[in-house]
Amino acid sequence: MFESPPFWMYFIGFLALLGPLVTVHELGHYLVGRWFGVKAEAFSIGFGSEIAGWTDKQGTRWKLSWLPLGGYVQFKGDMNPASIPNADAPVNGHANDGSFQNAPLWKRALIVAAGPVTNLVVAIAIFAAFFTIYGNPTIVGVEDSRTVGEFGEESVARDAGMQIGDTIVEIDGEAVGDFEEIRNNIVLYPDKDMVFTVVRDGNEVDIPLTTARIENTDTFGNVSVLGQIGVGPAGGRYEFEEVGLLSAVPLAAQRCWEITGMMVTGIKQIFTGERSIKELGGPLKIAKYSGEQMSLGFLAFVNFAALISLNLAFINFLPIPALDGGHLAFYAAEAIRRKPVGPQATEWAYRGGIAFVLLFMVVVTWNDITGMLPFGS
Repeated sequence: MFESPPFWMYFIGFLALLGPLVTVHELGHYLVGRWFGVKAEAFSIGFGSEIAGWTDKQGTRWKLSWLPLGGYVQFKGDMNPASIPNADAPVNGHANDGSFQNAPLWKRALIVAAGPVTNLVVAIAIFAAFFTIYGNPTIVGVEDSRTVGEFGEESVARDAGMQIGDTIVEIDGEAVGDFEEIRNNIVLYPDKDMVFTVVRDGNEVDIPLTTARIENTDTFGNVSVLGQIGVGPAGGRYEFEEVGLLSAVPLAAQRCWEITGMMVTGIKQIFTGERSIKELGGPLKIAKYSGEQMSLGFLAFVNFAALISLNLAFINFLPIPALDGGHLAFYAAEAIRRKPVGPQATEWAYRGGIAFVLLFMVVVTWNDITGMLPFGS
């Protein structure tokens, strides 16, 4: 029997999650823009009609809008919140007129990159705080955690010829250092052919096998598809190793790098058909997960916030027009060509990018509606 949090917790969790993350993202754009003398006409949390707002002394309209699925900073010279250049705005080449489009190329690039970079910094800061407070979970013990100590009830490794006492040293020719690394090399790859190299009686033996596809269901009924071979380690145990603040930051950056690698792998598998597009989630699923994590306590919710912040950074760096990565791609082309991309090509590219983003939102929202069980009783 699955237990769901009360419905209000999904709503509060969603707002408490996306509100701060969107705000810091847009503040990254805004603060770097102000630093470079670019004027902001509007700073909005949410899209659509304004619910409430005020105008500051610099003329920036700060507002809360009714659709809480993002936000934007509209700088002087932008035609719309997507920062598409206004064709009617004068381009005079003066960098000190406060217009975003007249700012030097490197300044525009840094302003655009500041948003996702801020989300990345937030994720690193949260993980670093966890490492500093609780330590780094590390496998310790005189036994080698790579040594097979047991098999599951269903084990493709045992069926393929692996034995108790074998020590896994390589997967597909890549060396592995401990059981955690073995698991990370398997869990994202259900139904994949792999070759495990084990040391048995002093000799190396290659064992080809196909990983099992396991549907794992958590306490809230969420199903995830994982790869598994059905082995457990003979030794080694987890201990939390103390970490200083200076050491925690690179550890947190490494954690973010590993999670980003998992994101890339997941997207690649969807394109190649190894995973279903139905595994992609949208705003409703984020609301569901945020409420569930909030019900587990503050630490679980903050950890989830770090993951979503990292997701925001990753998605916004994708080279899709209308996203930050799309702007950076245009600036890269401008740097190579020594002149901006033509207005017609820019307009069609942004239209295509916006259409893609809208189509993506429709797909993931449909996945949310059709794939989620009723929640929030």
